Amino acid sequence: MKKKRIAILTGGGDCPGINAVIRAVTKRAILEKDMEVIGVEDGYEGVINNQYRKLKYDDVSGILTLGGTILGTSKTANPYRYAVKKGDHLEFKDLSGKAIQNLKKLDLACLVCIGGDGTLGIAHRLFRDSIPVIGLPKTIDNDLRGTDITFGFDSAVSIATEGIDRIHTTAQSHHRVMIVEVMGHRAGWVALYSGMAGGGDIILIPEIPYDMNRIAAKVKERNRKGKRFSIVVVAEGAKPKGGDMVIQRMVKESSDPVRLGGIGFVLGEQIEKRTGLETRTVVMGHLLRGGSPTPFDRILSTSLGTKAVDLIEEKRFGYMVGVRKNTLVSVPLKEVAKGPKTVPLNHPMIKAARFLGTCFGVE
Repeated sequence: MKKKRIAILTGGGDCPGINAVIRAVTKRAILEKDMEVIGVEDGYEGVINNQYRKLKYDDVSGILTLGGTILGTSKTANPYRYAVKKGDHLEFKDLSGKAIQNLKKLDLACLVCIGGDGTLGIAHRLFRDSIPVIGLPKTIDNDLRGTDITFGFDSAVSIATEGIDRIHTTAQSHHRVMIVEVMGHRAGWVALYSGMAGGGDIILIPEIPYDMNRIAAKVKERNRKGKRFSIVVVAEGAKPKGGDMVIQRMVKESSDPVRLGGIGFVLGEQIEKRTGLETRTVVMGHLLRGGSPTPFDRILSTSLGTKAVDLIEEKRFGYMVGVRKNTLVSVPLKEVAKGPKTVPLNHPMIKAARFLGTCFGVE
């Protein structure tokens, strides 16, 4: 009998835990289900350009603790809006027909797409165009609908928290205001969790536009009480009331061209000017994406990956494996594709932080 063949791709930004998921899907598919596994290289770029290789058991042995992705990834390749350079300008073409034809030639039982809202949004469109697809929730931002948590988030929070811990000592020694800027796109999950874990005095997230006067007042108040330093944890997507997010650059060929970054330096200048206190900014940036996954993310990735094989066997295509109330669930990709999951204003952690005197930049 002909073996079932599945393919795996990883799209969007890298994060700890991707290789653990690839390992889980591949090992279970080979060992228990006797499937053939294809690894698509560089995300949807590989689908468009027929770049793939067979994954064997030995290819995924020893990668549980490895950061990044052995398959490579792309943040710009989108079959439905593929950027092609024509002289000095870009043109966008719909290459979905070519991508779908390439996938059908592979005679796949399923395409497993590992990614965030961009990758899984494309996966949903492929499913609607007759490709059997299963999604897996990957993002350090934790901003995917339909799941309580994504793999990569815990690792990013751990790295950010360690950075905040280290900043504390130099802030105390020099009596400075120290700003730690973390990733998160348009959601404040990383900033909220790492800010709480690291004892941030001020936490600024996109969901709560801040008042610069309130931030300055908080810093001055701490100084008057003998706390001659302050730690500010800010999400890259944070913005002032009535203002806009700080954009680092635009990547025109991307389906989401906005690249955020730099809010920490803007805040630093404003705080120093208003308080007279020396202020320094540290941008965690891509440090949050790199390195080995935490034990929690290794376990979560493995659980999600093995569950994906169940969905393949059950032919429950068009779904993502998610987590709700500590239970693995299947979530329709159409729900995931609706947009990012932001921090609710009544989140218990926001309430707890306020009880402890943490400032969110508002009254």
